[in-house]
Amino acid sequence: MYDGHWFGGGFMWIFWIALILIIFWGARSYTGSGASDKQSAIDILKKRYALGEINKDEYDAKKRGLL
Repeated sequence: MYDGHWFGGGFMWIFWIALILIIFWGARSYTGSGASDKQSAIDILKKRYALGEINKDEYDAKKRGLL
């Protein structure tokens, strides 16, 4: 009795799992959730100051703390 269809079926599962992982990885890279989009602490501080979330005194104190 020949059970070759089990061997082929196993590779079909591997194929579909690999395809799903590749699609997931591509979508994640496309949406920009990678490490390249991370901002430095100084950039975040400048943005908060520009948006008015912190005042000049807080900005200066936090900047001294970071440098």
